[in-house]
Formats: sequence, structure tokens, C-alpha cells
Amino acid sequence: MIKTLDLTKAILKHAKRFDSLEELEPLLQQASEANYVLLGEATHGTSEFYSLRAEISKWLISKKGFQFIAVEGDWPSCYEANRYIKGYKNSYSNAKDTLAAFKRWPSWMWANAEIVPFLEWLKHYNSHEEATDKIGFHGIDVYSLWESMSEIVDYLKSIESPDLEKAKEAFTCFEPYHKEMQMYGVSATFYAQDCFEELVTLLESMHSNRSIYKKDAEADLNLKMNALAVENAESYYRTMVTNDSESWNIRDEHMVEALDQISNYYGPNAKGIIWEHNTHIGDARATDMAEEGMVNVGQLTREKYGDNHVYAIGFGTYEGTVIAGEKWGEQAQKMDVPKAIAGSWEAELHEAGAFDKFIMFNEANHSLFSEVIGHRAIGVVYNNQYEHLGNYVPSRISERYNAFIHIEQTEALTPLFD
Repeated sequence: MIKTLDLTKAILKHAKRFDSLEELEPLLQQASEANYVLLGEATHGTSEFYSLRAEISKWLISKKGFQFIAVEGDWPSCYEANRYIKGYKNSYSNAKDTLAAFKRWPSWMWANAEIVPFLEWLKHYNSHEEATDKIGFHGIDVYSLWESMSEIVDYLKSIESPDLEKAKEAFTCFEPYHKEMQMYGVSATFYAQDCFEELVTLLESMHSNRSIYKKDAEADLNLKMNALAVENAESYYRTMVTNDSESWNIRDEHMVEALDQISNYYGPNAKGIIWEHNTHIGDARATDMAEEGMVNVGQLTREKYGDNHVYAIGFGTYEGTVIAGEKWGEQAQKMDVPKAIAGSWEAELHEAGAFDKFIMFNEANHSLFSEVIGHRAIGVVYNNQYEHLGNYVPSRISERYNAFIHIEQTEALTPLFD
């Protein structure tokens, strides 16, 4: 069991205060040596997490040549943002209009005021780059079954693909479920009524005809990623009805597979920045997730690419406000984030000084932060009255992350649309 006084002393010794991005440069320099920098967040609704990750990403892009941002968002809607920042022809006149593409709940994760200036910065940066050097913005989550299926049909129709009829058959099979994930999962799991055969037929045909899709490299990537999303989303929705742990694994395995496809597009030495919740980017082996057989992006990328090529930075807060819903699908609202519970990681960071700070973990201090401690995690559904019952993940912090950024007081982000 961790001794509070010892931990406070360790934080006082090894944490560094910061009040500007420049003061984070020792951390950024070290992180930039990796091929993948994983930027976490303790919530999906905190302004400072988005704004600081944007500033870190700008630094990595402009000073260290990082080529893309991959986020915990759907491929089709993020692709609209990607098209905008790369200057492709579309109907969007500004970043805010582009973010209207994020319609699925919780839309505020990406359709928020904090993202707008970052997308405008990316567009301006790309305007001075050759087409092959433009920075990308991509979604690697698994939820977009219907949206990706629609994108596939539209694209195959536009190029008069021989696979169009098979795509229409698969799409027609999914249509009766009216984009209701639970409905499809129940039907597939308990009644053996699914679209698996139609989907496999389509994907096998597209694979055999792959040579016709390679005329436009980014259009080919778009098709591949939508096909990947459809394939893995079908598996995810089928599994989520009966096995939460396995469906979680399908989702995070999909994210890493998607990341690999995107990396291949940007080249053999691609360097990417990943924005996701701490529960995805912080190594699952350093939490109680491992006991339930769960894996995540942080673990899988370390295993796939090697520890030296992945640098995970966790983000947390002591208190403030956040945007979340009281139940899934309900309207977002601004909620209070109470002071972290005594003895938690966030409370100890506060005890070591009520200011923003960061810690870089290394061989010299690793053991000081390797004892299990409760670490705050807030999702898109939140009720602060019950926070102590389920919002603290037992974690070995120095094993979960390469570094940690603590924001003492945080504010809710600003959704763009109701």
C-alpha cells in the first residue's frame, strides 16, 4: 500500500511546475523521439485537455515533423475535417461548419469550440505544404457501421465499381435496424439474424478487385478505413450484447489496426499523434483491466511497435467543471468535478502544490510511482454524486504512462451545437 507522505515527497522532488508550453519542452523533446505520441485525457469534456493537446500537437508537427493526428472519433466525420484542413473541394467554408459532420452522440467530443482554432491552424499549415506532405486528421474509433457503409456505397457508385451491387446488398441488410446498435446486436446474437455473410462477400470481392481502387491514394485509404470500420463494427455490436470485456478489446484492437493502416499511408517512418481517453492510451497492464482480460491502445501499441517507439502522456485534474451527460444519449450539460478523493493520484498531485505540473517517469524514479493508487477517469456519462464508487481506476502510474500532466483547475469545454 502506498504511503501518502512518501508519495507527496516523491512528487515534490520529481514534478516540475509549468505555466507555458515552453516550460513543457523537456517533456516534448523526449516524447518527440517516439514514432507515436499518445495524448490522453481524464474526461471527454474538459477545455484544457483539448487546448493543451492542440498546442503540443502543433509543436510536434512544426518542430519535429509529425504527420498526422488520430483521434477517438469516427472515420467518416473526421474525414470531413481531414478534407477541410488539406484543402480538398467540399462545401465547408470554415472549421466550425466542418464540425457539423459530427452528429453521433456525444457530438461535443469533436464539435466543440476548442477544436476550431486547431483545425484552422492545421489548414493554414497545410496551405504551405505539398500534397504529399499535408498533415492529416483521422478518426480511428469503431462505431461508424452505418455511416461507413453509406460512404462505401457512394464511393463505389462514383467510380462505377463492379462491387457496387454487393455493397448495396450489404447496406440493404443493415437498413432494417435503423442505425440502432443494440437492435442489431440482439438480432445477431440471439436470433442468428445478421448481415455477416453479405458483409464478408462484399469485403472479399473488394479485396480481389483491389487494383481498381489504387488510382487515388487517399481515396483508397478512405475506402479501406470505411471497410475496416464496417467489418470491426459488425463484430463489436454483435459482441457488446453479451461480453463487455471482449467488445472493449475489439474496439481497441480496431483502433490499433486503423492506426497501422494510416501509418502505412504516411510512409514507413510515419510519426503520429493519438488523442484518446486515458483509459485507452494508458497501458492496461498497469490497471485492473488486465485482471478482466482487457487490453487497450497503450498496451497494444507498445507490444506492436516497441516501448521506445511509443510515448504515452496521461492528463488529469484536481477539480473544476466538465461537459457530460447524466445518461447515454441525453443532452450534454456542464457539471461540477469535485475535489479529487483523498489518497487518489490527483489528490496527491494537489497536496504537492496547487498548480499545474508534469512528471516524466524514468528508471531513477519509476519505483516511486509504481504502487497501486486510484486514478480519476470520467466518461461521457457522469454523475459526480457517485464519483467515489466508480471513477477511480487502480493504477501503477509510472507503468501506465511515460509522463503525466496535471492541470489543477479545469473548465468544461464549449459544445458548438445543441
